[in-house]
Amino acid sequence: MLVNRLDGVAFRLKRFYDFSYLKKYGTAFTAFDETGSGCICIGMQDEHSKFFCKIAGADTVEAVVTPEESVEVLKKAVTIYQDVRHASVPKLLDAYFYGRFYTAVFAWADGACLFDHWNFDRYAKDPSLRPPRDRFLTLPADKKLRCADVLFSFLMTVARAGYVAVDFYDGSILYDFDTDTTTICDLDFFRKAPAVNTRGEGWFGTKRLKAPEEYVLGARIDERTNVFTLGALLFEFFGRFSAADIERRYRENRFVPCPLGGWELNRQTYEAARRAVSPERRGRFESVEQFYAAWNRALRAQEAGWPCI
Repeated sequence: MLVNRLDGVAFRLKRFYDFSYLKKYGTAFTAFDETGSGCICIGMQDEHSKFFCKIAGADTVEAVVTPEESVEVLKKAVTIYQDVRHASVPKLLDAYFYGRFYTAVFAWADGACLFDHWNFDRYAKDPSLRPPRDRFLTLPADKKLRCADVLFSFLMTVARAGYVAVDFYDGSILYDFDTDTTTICDLDFFRKAPAVNTRGEGWFGTKRLKAPEEYVLGARIDERTNVFTLGALLFEFFGRFSAADIERRYRENRFVPCPLGGWELNRQTYEAARRAVSPERRGRFESVEQFYAAWNRALRAQEAGWPCI
């Protein structure tokens, strides 16, 4: 591991590289080097704007792919960003080769990642630091519901564009606590729908939220899979889970929803979310749009003061 620097911003790579070509976007102010995608991400700013520069082709420390593979993934991802246009996704400004590097440049979006795994060691060493996920989970329900609305809208857009979201989880969500704005990032592994699980248990995504078919080689990955993912995220937002509950998901390769007693909203919303995470594909909603309709009916029941139990 070698420490590279650009304008005094340090980031770790397996060898030294020259990223001075990014200076046309101004000065570096931050970098993210703990990505499994094989990309190094650098924040640049000039006197007018901030930019998020995602660079493939470097030999990164945490990559699960080769530099060459990371280039191919990012090139394909650019097409996805062009096809899946949504207000919550930062605008793609440019994409090009510079020597061995393939670079995608996005408008900068403020916000904290709701699963910033690269900071977990810091949180463990300093209990005074509060992870964004913990802050988000203690927000009033109405703010989390507005975030959920963004996720529904985004995944409906993904489906209409003919894609299925892959490796979509809370690490793909940025939340700005000052403006209560939700941003969605990292669409790189999305696939044209329907997709096929070509990696078995190693299919992209976190075991905290995976659908059963995401562990099965050759299984169909489609909108019903995204219904499950969204349902699991809603359980993360509005359910209560112990550390042992989360550990069980990793151990058993199985998402288990919390009981109704651990659910923040009413019974109707719980039942809608529970249907979304049915282990049997046929038991889920057919589409995110159908799920959203049921979710909104359930919320109207809560607003009308119907019994929660």
